[in-house]
Amino acid sequence: MCPSFASGTSPGRRSFRRIRRICLRGKRALLRSRKSRLALATGIAVACAALGAFALGTPSAGIHLQGVRDNEWLNAATAKSLDLVVTADDDSALDTLKVTLDGRPVPAHRQDGKLHVQPPALADGQHRLSLRSEGPLPFTGTTVSRTFTIATTSPVLQLDKVTATRPHTPVTVHGTAKDAARVEVNGITAPVGPHGTFSVTVADPPPLVKVIASDRAGNTATDEVHLARVHPLLRAAHLTAIGWTSDVLRNGILDLIQQKKLNAVELDIKDENGEIGYASQVPLAKEIGAVKGYYDARATIDALHKAGAQVVGRIVAFRDPILATASWQQGHHERVVQTPGGEAYHGGNYGQLAFTNFADRTVRDYNQDLAAEAAGLGFDDILYDYVRRPDGPLPTMVFPTLGSTTPEQSIADFVAETRSRISDKGTFLGVSVFGIAATRPNEIAQEIGALAKEVDYIAPMVYPSHWGPGEYNVPDPNSHPYDIVQRSLADFARKTDGTQAQVIPWLQDFSLGVHYGPREVADQIQAAAHDGMPSFLLWNAGARYQGEALSIIP
Repeated sequence: MCPSFASGTSPGRRSFRRIRRICLRGKRALLRSRKSRLALATGIAVACAALGAFALGTPSAGIHLQGVRDNEWLNAATAKSLDLVVTADDDSALDTLKVTLDGRPVPAHRQDGKLHVQPPALADGQHRLSLRSEGPLPFTGTTVSRTFTIATTSPVLQLDKVTATRPHTPVTVHGTAKDAARVEVNGITAPVGPHGTFSVTVADPPPLVKVIASDRAGNTATDEVHLARVHPLLRAAHLTAIGWTSDVLRNGILDLIQQKKLNAVELDIKDENGEIGYASQVPLAKEIGAVKGYYDARATIDALHKAGAQVVGRIVAFRDPILATASWQQGHHERVVQTPGGEAYHGGNYGQLAFTNFADRTVRDYNQDLAAEAAGLGFDDILYDYVRRPDGPLPTMVFPTLGSTTPEQSIADFVAETRSRISDKGTFLGVSVFGIAATRPNEIAQEIGALAKEVDYIAPMVYPSHWGPGEYNVPDPNSHPYDIVQRSLADFARKTDGTQAQVIPWLQDFSLGVHYGPREVADQIQAAAHDGMPSFLLWNAGARYQGEALSIIP
């Protein structure tokens, strides 16, 4: 029997009428010719089935799936929140709807005239969701399907070593990003090869180049290229913030700069007392009374630059009596190094509450905020000092919030965080370390290999007067400045080999136990040069330096 159709507008109405006319003509033909009855009956059945399939078996017949598109890629987050909703033009079609995922039935429930599909947790890979609604006649069902892919693993990003010895020099960043569909290098899209290889040239790279690899599902992997930068020749002398205000001390160093015997000043930003030499705007510094304003930072930097000198800003990081005392008094005990009994740690022969907790977030942020501020003011270098734990037996001290990591790694992480904060300013980053750190890193939590990966230079304090008898097979290091400096710095050269960090040593221009004149100072400079280290920083607490020891800088 031919199907009948309700009046009104419906998709394909002309086709319905055409097929119906075929049915009616078929009936009349059957009456005229018994011989062709069987053949025509078969044709009628096929036509009627085709009509039903057209009316009920096409997507326009009214089954709609929301929540996933065909050939869509889903990451872990989107897969977990997958919300599949089925609607139909005729709600009764939902009653017979069969839902399968990869050929297996999937739970679903009716609510508010919709069918909500509840897929199970899905493994990575391709999946096929099918919806089947059976019609009243054979071959009259409706099928809707979606093929989609789950991908929860980020691309594997590996960068090749990149070096750039001069600022603003083009560099080519290359590597592999397995399973990535897109790679961006410093915001530039890099074509991805068949095995994930990529290469892109950055015309004017910043010191820190970011690489982001993403797959079709939106999973990402990121890495950074810290471009190797060669610090220009640095021959600096230390000067405190108060010392800069002294005409005698300041002019003595400026004279050496004018004579080309020095080309830099190491000027304190925050000193061993926790005092900040300029008018810092860091909120915590102002709150605890650390800001002293002995010098105008911008004016001082401008004057030194005009004189042809670099400016190294020294930040004494974790030895900070002002922050430690204020924190303890305010009840922020977690900011302070403690004893196993929970008291403030006073060890290390400092005679006061001196050491803050390097693992505490507020303490870290405080020093990094100062570093970022100073970089913005124009300091050429940020040089951390006391970026370590107190010296003394480790069992006698506790570092709240340290967790499962080691003191050495926590401090290296702190330095890495600082580099990210100041990298866009083009400011060099260095760390002052104990001479013994090359051989005994656990004594003060300074792992040279780990630190060297995060800085532009390591500044070992290899003062001959600070070594004990027999160190590096030198019987009396204080009386043999050349030998102890040359041998200890050679060890630092080995420890930093394979990293981008230079070694710029602190050398001794003061007398302690043995008189040091120009010859003893010059011996240290020559020993450093013997190890391929022409740059240096001179230390004299009184800021009085022996110009006779300094060779003319070409």
